[in-house]
Amino acid sequence: MLYAWCRYCDDVIDGQVMGHDQIADYKTGQAERLENLRKKTQSALNDQPTDDPVFEGLTRVVKTHDIDHRHPFDLLKGFEMDATNRIYETVEDILDYSYHVAGVVGVMMANVMGVRDDATLDRASDLGLAFQLTNIARDVIDDARAGRVFLPGNLLIKHGAPTDAGELAKRENRPAAFEVTVDLLNIAENYYASARVGIRELTFRCAWAISAALAVYRAIGEKLRDGGPESWEGRVSLSGGKKTALVIGALGPTLKRGQIADVSRGKFYTRPRTA
Repeated sequence: MLYAWCRYCDDVIDGQVMGHDQIADYKTGQAERLENLRKKTQSALNDQPTDDPVFEGLTRVVKTHDIDHRHPFDLLKGFEMDATNRIYETVEDILDYSYHVAGVVGVMMANVMGVRDDATLDRASDLGLAFQLTNIARDVIDDARAGRVFLPGNLLIKHGAPTDAGELAKRENRPAAFEVTVDLLNIAENYYASARVGIRELTFRCAWAISAALAVYRAIGEKLRDGGPESWEGRVSLSGGKKTALVIGALGPTLKRGQIADVSRGKFYTRPRTA
């Protein structure tokens, strides 16, 4: 039910269906659609009756798992960044965006799994950030063709890549863009390592699910890294057999999750705390 609401809101903002088939004029009316989502979300959190199953589901999951009402609005704030065409000048900027569109989803999912302590919720947020950084790396060219740039401006300048979406999409600029992407994947590695620590606090079933998801997403990033700029000729994905192998392979780390060594979060992104 939580995923259904997140997916629905994302599709409404991006003019898509289940993350695909984006309409050409998706920017038209985007701000109005976002405001409507806010109103319907507030009504759901206020437990007001609705005949919309997506928002009825949100009401139920938030009540059942005592999810802080701030979190759904944090996700909508991320979609606001899309609607207002926020420019991401630094790594910290893109980490802030990644929290609001993915890290906070990790926090809410952890709540569903019974997690309440802030230290473990931080690790859940880290996993969401790692997932989003991997997504950004995979979709650099597709995003650029759609007029969007999620690679930090300072890294683009550092590697001699254009900051303009139209220029970034050009084939001759892909090698420089790929160097920026490698930097982003390296940052994601730190967040994946941190996220593993949180798995120690989960039940077996939840720990296996998260370990498997982590392995699959990380493997997508590794496939992109190994394939170089040519990887963007198609969508980087894993075969069904590879995914199955990673899911099975996640059993070992799950059973031994109590032995996962601690990883300091150091200067990691600090998620917003409830006032």
